[in-house]
Amino acid sequence: MKQTGEGALPGDPTARDIVERVIRVDQAGEFGAVRIYEGQLAALRATGRANSEAARKIEAMLRQERQHNQVFDRLLVERRVRPTALQPLWSVAGFALGAATALLGEQAAMACTVAVEETIDRHYASQREQLGDDEASLRDTVETFRKEELAHRDEALAAGAEQAVAYEPLTAAIRAGSRLAIWLSTRF
Repeated sequence: MKQTGEGALPGDPTARDIVERVIRVDQAGEFGAVRIYEGQLAALRATGRANSEAARKIEAMLRQERQHNQVFDRLLVERRVRPTALQPLWSVAGFALGAATALLGEQAAMACTVAVEETIDRHYASQREQLGDDEASLRDTVETFRKEELAHRDEALAAGAEQAVAYEPLTAAIRAGSRLAIWLSTRF
């Protein structure tokens, strides 16, 4: 039976530190995803594309991200974990990223989803490995959400994300920003 933090060396995060970091960063990430989709929908509305197929897909993904966010909001309270101090920044940055990508076009909005969800897949998989059997419920939540995020990625790919103008540099920049946001939210 593997325990969270098992095999830690002096100076490594404790089991409690690991759990706090998982909950803090995942709540921040799900909140950021909500803000990205809200920004995309605002841009689509502003450009007369509120009833497009892309908008319907984004609305469905937004509903699921809100559910994920609610779970981590609840865990913050139940586990007495402080949220990231960077939440106001993620609110603005997420909305701006969403709006900007949607203004570039529906395929760019989908490319944003691909980049974010691929980063989250790796992040959640790493967390799943860190969490032991003593945190089976949290580990299962992370794994369930990881699979749902991969479904968002697959849906975005099917919707033509790779046809976005400058797909490779766009997704590379979004992945880098997502990794930085994860690193910062874990710690601050």
